[in-house]
Amino acid sequence: MTAQTWKEYVAATAALLDQVDPGEVQALVDAIVDAYRADAFVFIIGNGGSAASASHLCEDLGKGTLTDLERQRRLRAISLTDSMPYILAWANDEGYERIFVEQLKNLARPGALLIAISGSGNSPNVLRAVEYGNEHGMRTFGVCGYDGGALKRAAQQSLHVRSDDMGMVEAVHGVVFHYLVDALRAAFAEAGA
Repeated sequence: MTAQTWKEYVAATAALLDQVDPGEVQALVDAIVDAYRADAFVFIIGNGGSAASASHLCEDLGKGTLTDLERQRRLRAISLTDSMPYILAWANDEGYERIFVEQLKNLARPGALLIAISGSGNSPNVLRAVEYGNEHGMRTFGVCGYDGGALKRAAQQSLHVRSDDMGMVEAVHGVVFHYLVDALRAAFAEAGA
């Protein structure tokens, strides 16, 4: 197998970005704006690289969307990937597939937004959390790759990167997430909060 050159990799990434549905991106922006207006929590979950993306997105939503550090109302964003003792306690005692749903049972209320990130779309712990969210009045948004997997079908809305290359899927997710910060910063400033 011959590795791509840098220019080939950049071209492939650009082509994949161009295939992302702008309507799906806007739907994610709108879902977060709706949560902000309702003063509802935004929970973000994922495994592996998607867990790192969840943590990064949470930080960007909480800090990067601010235009006025003193007076602006803050978005209530929490990454459920960040408390390792809590995660490991659930994984050890009850099973890894419960690490997110059990946190949601403690924290989530109807009207909250769950952003579930899974490159394959088939992570059992992510799917269980989405099912819980759907059953308990949460808004669920899947961010997936490959063929979308079960996540694309389970989540109420989704953003799908159509690629079978996990690195490319995660790279495109990262670009989308950074775009969200710019779009939301402007939207929150317009909301005058």
